[in-house]
Amino acid sequence: MPEIISVCSRCDTPLEHGDLRCSICGQSSPPNETTKQNVSAKILRCKGCGAAVAFDPEHQALRCSFCDGIVEIETIVDPMEQTEAYLPFLLTPDDAQRALRQWLGSLGWFRPSDLTSASHVDDLHPLYWVAWVFDTECKISWAADSNANSRRSSWAPHSGQTDVVFQNILVSASRGLSQPEAVTVSRRLDLRTARATPNREDGVTREQFDVQRSQARRQVRDALRLMAKKHVEETQIPGSSFRNVHVETVVKGLTTRRLSLPAYVMAYRYHDQLYRVVISGQNAQDLTGTAPYSTAKIVLTICGAIALALLFLVVVAAAQ
Repeated sequence: MPEIISVCSRCDTPLEHGDLRCSICGQSSPPNETTKQNVSAKILRCKGCGAAVAFDPEHQALRCSFCDGIVEIETIVDPMEQTEAYLPFLLTPDDAQRALRQWLGSLGWFRPSDLTSASHVDDLHPLYWVAWVFDTECKISWAADSNANSRRSSWAPHSGQTDVVFQNILVSASRGLSQPEAVTVSRRLDLRTARATPNREDGVTREQFDVQRSQARRQVRDALRLMAKKHVEETQIPGSSFRNVHVETVVKGLTTRRLSLPAYVMAYRYHDQLYRVVISGQNAQDLTGTAPYSTAKIVLTICGAIALALLFLVVVAAAQ
């Protein structure tokens, strides 16, 4: 169960260890040993995607590593969440570039024939993006119609309750990565490798936590509802078919961790046009990005389909 250390001075909501704000009204938590550090922080805020990154005076960073937008210094007076652990980079920049080449070569016939040979990496940024990781125990109440015991009717009502433990639910807190990008590059991350300090620092952008715990909890409850529905459909409803599935969840315990996760953001150029790719810092298979299509191949395919349709009509007409 979460450790309750105090209550909110505004609305009396219980505050867990590590809460910097009340999850109900947003009031700042009273300072303690955890929150008294880094209460005020200077960050670089991207004007393009809104990502907040750590300010490094040595590098004098003026461009966002996520979207290459212009960044400006922003002073945050309210408490900011801080990363508790980092997952290490297991891929090198060379590994990331090889993964890009393999991905470009696997995109299929509708891409340009020279896509792999004519493309070159224009920019490559290693970065740590941020996410919440939740462990929770919840009670699921469910109701559904099933063909089990339906007798003369096609459907019969069923209901029940079950206790389930969900572990390592990852919710992106990144503003620089879109939700689909974050889902893709986190599929095979090994959370057991988390450590207190990053395994590489040179030239690595570190995104700051800019989504508070209360917002992340709302996101995880939405995710829990979908996971609970899937669990009920796969393990609880009797029979071979069902419909009208309804679930309600009661969270009995919720623990949270703040992690920084490794990724490479790459910009590659094909015939003077830039495209963006994001790859996991731990697994080269977890990659997402954009790539051009071949207009000539698409037109050729459409013309071929039209020609086949006309030929079919001619054959049918001749047969009549």
